[in-house]
Amino acid sequence: MSESVPGLAPEVFAPVEAPVSPSQASEEVEFVQLLTPEGERVEHPDYSFDLDDEAIKGFYRDMTLVRRIDTEATALQRQGELGIWASLLGQEAAQIGSARALNKKDMVFPTYREHGVAWCQGVDPLNLLGLFRGVDQGAWDPRDNNFHLYTIVIGAQTLHATGYAMGQQRDHAVGDADNGEATIAYFGDGASSQGDVNEAFIYASVFNAPVVFFCQNNQWAISEPIDRQTRIPLYQRAAGFGFPGIRVDGNDVLATYAVTQQALKRAREGSGPTFVEAYTYRMGAHTTSDDPTKYRLSEDLEYWKLKDPIERVKAYLTRSLGVEHEFFDEIEAEGDQIAARLREGCLSMPDPTLTDFFQYAYVEQTPQLVEQQAQFAAYAASFEGEN
Repeated sequence: MSESVPGLAPEVFAPVEAPVSPSQASEEVEFVQLLTPEGERVEHPDYSFDLDDEAIKGFYRDMTLVRRIDTEATALQRQGELGIWASLLGQEAAQIGSARALNKKDMVFPTYREHGVAWCQGVDPLNLLGLFRGVDQGAWDPRDNNFHLYTIVIGAQTLHATGYAMGQQRDHAVGDADNGEATIAYFGDGASSQGDVNEAFIYASVFNAPVVFFCQNNQWAISEPIDRQTRIPLYQRAAGFGFPGIRVDGNDVLATYAVTQQALKRAREGSGPTFVEAYTYRMGAHTTSDDPTKYRLSEDLEYWKLKDPIERVKAYLTRSLGVEHEFFDEIEAEGDQIAARLREGCLSMPDPTLTDFFQYAYVEQTPQLVEQQAQFAAYAASFEGEN
């Protein structure tokens, strides 16, 4: 028999309901949408897409090429050329739409899955492969592309982003919605349960930091469904911290662009943080070491394939704009060329020298790291001559 606590309603102690299939739950979801799964433009009272059809064609190219990069990287991992790979399959619209809303001064703090954002920021995808191959710890300079290194520690980048945004604020880079600076932090629904993320929300709110928290809710924190992460829609959590939250159709590249654009402008002008929940679905595995067939239903995947972010843009381009097959064929050919370059570049990468990693932790090695490097080198040398 359950005990009651004075001042708390009985439903607080109600048992947690059985998990709901994501395909069932999505029928009841409300979000900002400007392009339906059938490829039809729709209006929204608060958000609009202010770019032309050429920009939409550019979005299609971005998403298609990023998916081709993702497919090639997955194949390379399966063939033993990468240690692991975190796929973005199904999340192309969330990443491309949000990244194309950035200006040249905005700073990005990614997780380890933002390959589409990296593409938009001009990071060579071959550099991403080097990280997952173990050749380096990220070969791009964050200052060159305003795109920080991938963060493996779940949720830590939200604190980094908040701190950076507070620096922008103190450098007086805030105050102009179009030409000012803002920061965007990417994370997933699973990371929303981490203490770092909630601490970042507190700091950002209290100090009115110019940061956008962009959550790609792909509904699975590895094998844990979203109903085990929260009992309310994620975007509603923002209200408890004192800043706005908005949910957008994460498979709609137009809506994602529009919502992120407005959130970034709000940050740049000095109005503080915004939480954007991009409601999408992870159509692939969490990483190549994961088997999603063990914990989710195939019918859910089939359901979400009908909401494919690339196919809905293609439907719009063909039905509404009359774009010919040549356009799509050219992008497919471009994707093949990129994939071939990635494969050749990956296979030509040198094997990593393990002792080098001690030199990459800091600009100047500490005495402790020098000692550790020497100890490791001696340990490795002890195996020389063994089969």
